[in-house]
Amino acid sequence: MPSVVFFVVSAAAPLMVVAGSVPTVYTVTGVIGVPFAFLLLGGIFALFAVGYVTMARHVVNAGAFYAYAAQGLGRTPGVAVAWVALLAYNALQLGLYGIIGSAVEPLLLDWFGSSPAWWVIALVTWALTGLLGLMRVDINGRILSVLLILEIAVVLVFDLGDLANAAPSGISFAGFNPGELFVPGVGAALATVVAGFAGIESSVVFAEESKDRNRTVPIATYTGIAIIAILYAISAWAQTLPTGPDGIVKAATDLGPGLIFEYAGQHFGGTVSTIGSVLFVTSSLACMIAFHNTTARYIFALGRENVLPSLFGRTSARTSAPVAGSLLQTVLGLIVILLYAVLGLDPVTKLFFTFGTFGGLGLLLMLTITSVSVIAYFARRPTEETAWRTKFAPALSIVALSVIIGLTLINFDTVLGVAPDAPIRWVLPGIFLVAIIFGLVWGEMLKKIRPDVYANIGLGPQAVIGAPK
Repeated sequence: MPSVVFFVVSAAAPLMVVAGSVPTVYTVTGVIGVPFAFLLLGGIFALFAVGYVTMARHVVNAGAFYAYAAQGLGRTPGVAVAWVALLAYNALQLGLYGIIGSAVEPLLLDWFGSSPAWWVIALVTWALTGLLGLMRVDINGRILSVLLILEIAVVLVFDLGDLANAAPSGISFAGFNPGELFVPGVGAALATVVAGFAGIESSVVFAEESKDRNRTVPIATYTGIAIIAILYAISAWAQTLPTGPDGIVKAATDLGPGLIFEYAGQHFGGTVSTIGSVLFVTSSLACMIAFHNTTARYIFALGRENVLPSLFGRTSARTSAPVAGSLLQTVLGLIVILLYAVLGLDPVTKLFFTFGTFGGLGLLLMLTITSVSVIAYFARRPTEETAWRTKFAPALSIVALSVIIGLTLINFDTVLGVAPDAPIRWVLPGIFLVAIIFGLVWGEMLKKIRPDVYANIGLGPQAVIGAPK
């Protein structure tokens, strides 16, 4: 269970969010109620998790979203969700190669006076991530645990430094006031904050590799959500203390991701600030490892059921890791890094931020569809599960998530930092629509030309052992 928790929280990348996303939210939106936004979304994701972990007790499959949609809404919709999942998780994982180089370059320049190009650094982390993806999940979990504990520790130290050096006006709790969130710009703020929770759903992906999934999955899911929501809320609030609520937007605009490291340098000295910068790099690496493993297991789930070629449904006899899925992730990473290097595209704005925003929107779509699937699944099956778990909590999460999706689309230009009439604000969401249509067509094709494959969609291990359908 601890290994799975580390995957869940590492995928959320605490230090990356605290140092990168939080100042960005203040800068882009001017909204002071960011701490309350984290608590609010933590509650919504916990509500979603009620039906999600309940479903996990009845449907065991490494391709969780895909399998839940197939079992709840039907095999063809399940295939459509599979393509959305592959797009979203690949985007979240591949985008991280854009931030790692930019995070390492300043450190190398400070230490050695020179630095290789960002893509050279990205290739080094690409090779390490690919190697770890071929190992057992618990080995990855141990590595993540060390990195995660260190970065959470440094975040808390920085928070204490901010608390001890509050502005002369005193400590203000304005950031936790709901009235400071529900102002113009709330949609952009929520849309950006959502990305900080990416990974909270990944506990179910590792259910098949858990010794006691009925205990591991719920505990890991709720623990991960609680850690993320509380840590981010406190850290977002702490960043407002040295300047006061009225000064945080200007400070975040002036310093950007360097805000907390600037504070750390003032409070603790340059050495502690440098340590924080190093851990920002390891936070990015931990996030890469977590999403690489999650995406590889989605590919494995689809290959096992022949929705993708059966090659991707194989695992290593020694480590039980999904080798082909992991290697595919590695190949895609190489292509993206080299493509951006050759074209000379900015790795932060054009790779990290664009891919991350795109993946976050896909995650919201999958969460919403999954909640619908939970209701549909249990509506057709007698169960001892309570109505709260199978009907009311999923229904409430559908409403809440749909509101967030609507606000995200309305403010998507602000989130991306582009003009309201920029084509990309509609092109990126449109890609998911194309993926859904393609998935529906592919599912119907399988139904007609490969009925044996179609019959196994969403069955997970049963698709292999031939259990009754």
